[in-house]
Amino acid sequence: MFEIKEIWVPLAALFGIVLGYAAHIVAAEIRLASAQHRAKQMLKDAERESDALQREAQLHAKSEYIKMHDKFEEESRERRSELMAYEERVTQRENNLDRKLAMLDKKEEILDQKIANLESERLALAERDKEVQALCEAERQKIEAVAALSEEDARNLLMSRLEEELEGEFGALIRRKQEAALETAEREARRLITLAVERYAADQVNSVTISSVQLPSDDMKGRIIGKEGRNIRALEAATGVNFMIDDTPEVVVISGFDPLRREIARIALERLIADGRINPARIEEEVAKVGEEIEDAMRQAGEEAVMELGLRSVAPEVVRTLGRLKFRHSYSQNVLKHSIEVGHLMGLMAGELGLDVQLARRIGLFHDIGKALDHEIEGSHALIGADLLKRNGETQVVLNAVAAHHGDVEGESAYAPLTTAADAMTASRPGARSETTDLYLKRLQKLEDIANSFRGVSKSFAIQAGREIRVLVEPGKIDDNEAMQMARNISKQIEHDMQYPGQIKVTVIRETRCVEFAH
Repeated sequence: MFEIKEIWVPLAALFGIVLGYAAHIVAAEIRLASAQHRAKQMLKDAERESDALQREAQLHAKSEYIKMHDKFEEESRERRSELMAYEERVTQRENNLDRKLAMLDKKEEILDQKIANLESERLALAERDKEVQALCEAERQKIEAVAALSEEDARNLLMSRLEEELEGEFGALIRRKQEAALETAEREARRLITLAVERYAADQVNSVTISSVQLPSDDMKGRIIGKEGRNIRALEAATGVNFMIDDTPEVVVISGFDPLRREIARIALERLIADGRINPARIEEEVAKVGEEIEDAMRQAGEEAVMELGLRSVAPEVVRTLGRLKFRHSYSQNVLKHSIEVGHLMGLMAGELGLDVQLARRIGLFHDIGKALDHEIEGSHALIGADLLKRNGETQVVLNAVAAHHGDVEGESAYAPLTTAADAMTASRPGARSETTDLYLKRLQKLEDIANSFRGVSKSFAIQAGREIRVLVEPGKIDDNEAMQMARNISKQIEHDMQYPGQIKVTVIRETRCVEFAH
């Protein structure tokens, strides 16, 4: 029994080893089969993915081909249309040239014929001239034979008789010349006195026609002038005023008769100095911006005047036009302030007389509104203002009082004489007005009106206290030769229409600008 157990134990161990080895082999085969299956599956997946990518690449390539083909076709059509248009233009030009050549040939034939006719007429005139000379010589010989005097003797005889006749008139002639000389001297003396008075009044004129701008340092003057003076020329061209840069430390003086232009120039220059960028393009941009701001300021001034007098239902156009009076002066008196004063005075007088106070104030504020437009429209400012108010729905009482305050029409209500009286009261205050200044400003305005009346003028500026008028013309309408002729015509028109001491310089400026943008 013992022996059987000893034999069975090794056999069992051997069987276990063989069985474990067999199980290991089976497991290895199973794993190998699984790996092969996964490999085949991955290969199939890779093949499917490759096919999908290949199809996608083919579709993309086909799409790009179609796009490029469409683009090529579009460009080809555009090129063909351009070529056809160019061919049509060339054909049209050829036809035009053919017609012009035919016309030139015809004109050349006509000119040749005219030249031939003129030559024949010249020859005929030469023959007639010879005949006339021969007849004159024959007549002269006949006269000498009849008078028994030669030509020289006849001339001497005639001169001696003329001397005898004129000898008695020499005294009267000398006396008339002396009287004429005295009259001319008196007229010249009056002219010199007038010139002296006008120059003496220059301080008063300058006080209302100049502004000054403070500079941070004198170095800024060179930047304002710019290279070869291009900056100051751009400033003067954009604003229409004169910039005077002299030895006065840290000050630039702005001179111009139009207070609106002067104010725009002052504000624009102050901003350019503060910004530090001073060049022609920046100057034009800033001047345009300030002009828009001044328009807003004028509208606000009109609204404040309406509110101060407590008026209601005033049309926006009337408010804007009232605001323009802020920069309008009459005999150096501000017209907007003058109108407000007239409104208050009329309201007080209307209250005492038992009239409508609101209506009286309305008429007083509106009575000089035409002065905002009288430099654009011909006629009396009273009638211009009445026409503006009529277009904006004002009543007949207002229209008549405004139109009648200078006697242009007959007054129809008690408000008309009230307007005249209040207007005279505010104007007659001591120091309220300066007639010399207003006449001076009207002369400058007349200068600009004469220049603007010519064809092709875009704008004009009277500067140097009216001693110079600068005229900017449109280069597309006026060429260089016409610009020279325009300067002469304007000077002749000024001589014909105006009276002034000294001389006025007329400068016509024709400038062409070419602008492009790089993107």
